[in-house]
Amino acid sequence: MSTNVATSAEMAGLYQEMIIEHAHSPRNFRQLEGAHQTVEAVNPLCGDHLSLYLQRDGDRIADIAFEGDGCAISKASASLMTSSVKGLRNDDALALFTRVHTMLTTEPVTGGPPADVGKLAVLSGVWQYPARVKCATLCWQALHSALESAPQERAIDDGATIRIALENGTE
Repeated sequence: MSTNVATSAEMAGLYQEMIIEHAHSPRNFRQLEGAHQTVEAVNPLCGDHLSLYLQRDGDRIADIAFEGDGCAISKASASLMTSSVKGLRNDDALALFTRVHTMLTTEPVTGGPPADVGKLAVLSGVWQYPARVKCATLCWQALHSALESAPQERAIDDGATIRIALENGTE
């Protein structure tokens, strides 16, 4: 038996440490001056709320940041998300949204996280805790709303604010 193979318990511990680290020291946690879009997202069931700020360069996310209050899963998910999508084109960010949303809401077929989510795999166990799924998906739903509402033909310069609230049964 190889000592280089990490056990499931070791991986779970590593994932838990990363989530705690991102929750205590979130990346991109700030107001983004000059944001082209702002999305206000609220989970009324637990009180998590965040403001997501996007600065665009054509069809790319030039910069992204967030502010708000929430549980460790909510903050860690937003921190990891903003780090992962910065610099991506809309289509690539939407494709990542789909992969991550599936990972967060459904049991994996292969027994582990999908290979194409990178460091976001630390959130792969969230599907096991239905009460935490909305916490982890709140920032992703905000991103999806921003990207789906983004005009493709013109630069976004009106500082548009979108407000979303997760409802019962919505993930």
